[in-house]
Amino acid sequence: MDSITQAALGGALGGAVLGHRFGRAAVVAGALLGTLPDMDVLIDYGDAVANFSQHRGFSHSLLVLVPLAVVLAALLSRWQRSVSFRRWLTFTGAILITHPLLDAFTTYGTQLLWPLGPPVAWHTIFIIDPLYTLPLLVAVIIVLVRPPAIRALTVGLALSSLYLAWSLAAQQCGERHRLHQALAGTGYQTAPRMVQPMPFSTLLWRATVLHREERLEIVTGLLDGDVPLHIEGFPRDANLVASAKQLDDGRRLEWFTGGFLDYRLEDGRLVATDIRLGVPGAHPFQFVIAEAQGGPDNLAWQAVRSTRLARPMVNEDAWPALFRRTLGLSPVLCLRELKLASSGAACEGTLPPLGSQ
Repeated sequence: MDSITQAALGGALGGAVLGHRFGRAAVVAGALLGTLPDMDVLIDYGDAVANFSQHRGFSHSLLVLVPLAVVLAALLSRWQRSVSFRRWLTFTGAILITHPLLDAFTTYGTQLLWPLGPPVAWHTIFIIDPLYTLPLLVAVIIVLVRPPAIRALTVGLALSSLYLAWSLAAQQCGERHRLHQALAGTGYQTAPRMVQPMPFSTLLWRATVLHREERLEIVTGLLDGDVPLHIEGFPRDANLVASAKQLDDGRRLEWFTGGFLDYRLEDGRLVATDIRLGVPGAHPFQFVIAEAQGGPDNLAWQAVRSTRLARPMVNEDAWPALFRRTLGLSPVLCLRELKLASSGAACEGTLPPLGSQ
C-alpha cells in the first residue's frame, strides 16, 4: 500500500497499544515504525529489474521482521521500564507484521518468507484505496487532536479490517465465481488467470487470462447486473516469451510476476511489461532487458543492463470513464483506449462470448 496508508495503520496500532501511556507520541512513533519496511526503496540493487523485484523483499519478510520486533521491544523495555516487554512487543510486532501482510493484499507482490519463498499477492485491494485508508486516517487525526481517543482508534481499525474482509469476499465469492462460470466448457478454464480490483475500488474488477498465443482481459463489476462479460484479446508472441526466459532478467520477472508479462520488440530492444499493475495502455512497469542481434532469420538477444521506460500517459478522459464504469453507469470500458462504449463491439480487439470461439 501507499506510504500514507502504512503510516496511518502504524499510527492507529501504536495509539491503540500505547496511547494511554504516551498519547500523541505513541501515534507518531507507530506511524514512523509503520513506514520503516518501505525504506528499502532507498537501496540501489544495481539495475531496474533488480530494484523492481527486490522491493518488498528482505525488509518485508516475516523471518526478518519478527526477530526485529523482539530486538526493538527488548531495547525499548530497557529505555522505558514502566512499560512491560510484552506490551512493547505487542507495539513493535503488531506494527511491523501488519505492514507486509497489508501489502500482500495488493497485486505488486510481497516476499513474506524471503529468502525461502516466492512473492505473495492476494490481489484483493488496489495499492491506493481511500475506503481502506480514510477510517484509519480519521482515527489518527482525532487522536492527535484529543488523545488518547482509544475508541476512535478501535473503530478505525475495525472498519479498515472489515473492508479487507469485504475485498476478499468480493473477489472470491463474486467475481471469481462469475468468471469461473463463463470459462466453464471453454478452452480457457485451466489457463492461468488473475482477478484484481480496478483502481481505487472493490466494485470493479479486472480478470486477466493467459492462453496459448493470446491473453484475455475482462472487466466486470458488482453493479453490472446481467450485463454480458466484455472480453478484449491481446496477442502474445510465444517466441519472445521463450527468448525472455533464456535471460536472467526475464527469468527474474517471470518469477516475480507469476508469468503475467507481455513482451514486445521496440526499436530493436526486448521490452518486458508487468501486465498485473495498471491497465492495458497504462502499465507503469516496463523494462528493456535485451537488444536484438542479427537479422530476422537468425535473430538473437544480447542481455543489457535493464532500464525502466517512462510511465505511459493516461488520456484525460480515463478517470471519469473509470468512475462511471465502476458505478455501472456504462456497460463497457475499452481497455486499449481507456474509454467508455455502449457495447463491446465498439472496442478494438473485442472477442466473441466465451464458449462461442
